[in-house]
Amino acid sequence: MEPKGDIALIGLAVMGQNLILNMNDHGYTVVAYNRTVSKVDEFLNGAAKGRDTILGAHSIEEMVRLLKKPRKIMLMVKAGKAVDDFIELLLPHLEPGDLIIDGGNSHFPDTIRRTNYLRSKGLLFIGTGISGGEEGARHGPSIMPGGTPEAWPLVKDIFQAIAAKAPDGAPCCEWIGSDGAGHYVKMAHNGIEYGDMQLICEAYQLMKEGLGMSNEEMHKAFAEWNEGELSSYLIEITRDILAYKDENGEYVVDKILDAAGQKGTGKWTTISSLDLGMPVTLIAEAVFARCLSAMKEERVQASKILKGPKGRLEGDRATWVEDIRRALLASKIVSYAQGFMLMREAAKEYNWNLNYGSIASIWRAGCIIRSVFLGRIKEAFDRDPNLSNLLLDDYFRGVIDRCQDSWRRVVSSAVQIGVPVPAFSTALAFYDGYRSERLPANLLQAQRDYFGAHMYERVDRPRGEFFHTNWTGRGGTVASTAYTV
Repeated sequence: MEPKGDIALIGLAVMGQNLILNMNDHGYTVVAYNRTVSKVDEFLNGAAKGRDTILGAHSIEEMVRLLKKPRKIMLMVKAGKAVDDFIELLLPHLEPGDLIIDGGNSHFPDTIRRTNYLRSKGLLFIGTGISGGEEGARHGPSIMPGGTPEAWPLVKDIFQAIAAKAPDGAPCCEWIGSDGAGHYVKMAHNGIEYGDMQLICEAYQLMKEGLGMSNEEMHKAFAEWNEGELSSYLIEITRDILAYKDENGEYVVDKILDAAGQKGTGKWTTISSLDLGMPVTLIAEAVFARCLSAMKEERVQASKILKGPKGRLEGDRATWVEDIRRALLASKIVSYAQGFMLMREAAKEYNWNLNYGSIASIWRAGCIIRSVFLGRIKEAFDRDPNLSNLLLDDYFRGVIDRCQDSWRRVVSSAVQIGVPVPAFSTALAFYDGYRSERLPANLLQAQRDYFGAHMYERVDRPRGEFFHTNWTGRGGTVASTAYTV
């Protein structure tokens, strides 16, 4: 049979099937393959029935034979060993110039390794982040490809055709950078997603416990928020969740166990921030909040033993709801500022040429954190591509100024009534730390030098000169080597 396939996709779970249907809708002939080959026939006789330009393959050999050259093969399989296993299975059947694409949530160091490994074999590799879940895969996700730069022209038309379109019509897909850049940006996206979700949950708890609002009242509040500056997919679904009732007329959200799950991308983001020395505190707190929620049985026992305030937010309810909205907006700005700080530092570390305005642009639709807010971030980087921190942009600085009193009132009052707001409070602490000309790290450096002779720099001498004090008169003049982890 003469090769007809424009691209092949391996892995017929929901994401894989929906991406195939999306590609086919846009005029591409797609070859479908799955290790459990019975799923190929199930797909062809089910969701893909009647589509003559979706071709089923029952072996890797057949799949490769059906593809036009240079061959383009996309893996939608579980991250980790499965990706490496499939690469090894594919290698004997491919030729120099062929392309393998990993569309799963792979860890970026694996993508760096795979790019280099396949380059040594004469093959091209793309590791691409895909956000938007099942619906996005079917109707338009946000796509973040990185890898071998020569590979981008081979799939640019396909990826940009199937991607979501921003309000201005731009496809939510652009080349991110070399080797692991695409998967790194997807990881950072997911970390920001963790932060967004935790902030919304804290707003929910403050309204529920601090103001005694009903689900219907909170539903209306989130509906109003979704019409303004906070308009986003996550606010939208929170609005819908709060109004959703089961067949008995009872709210489903109230029946869900308060023990959060996670798949690891938030943890990866936090670990990377520590490796790079970037204070991405809000995402870290969001990860730890999920960890704390998972300790359900222990928390139930602790609730019977440990004492603390359990009060209400006093005063006008509408004023408090607006204060919470502003606290959420200000904290959200900090979360994104930290996320872009992290990507900027990663770009230096891994020699990636990241376009931050473009990254914000491709997150404007299709992905989980899509929002009108991202348009403002794109505009900030359009104004100043070298912007070191979103907090320094005129627009975002103005929003913080407008929201700051409410933000401080919400955090301090939450502490007073015993409602935990780790993300709100760490966002505010970061803001206050970032705007501080002088922090107490001088004392910390003195402590380190006292007990470990780790040395310190002085305000009256050039940076890079290190000093040691014999604090006790017994320590001598020998100091440790100065280095930063």
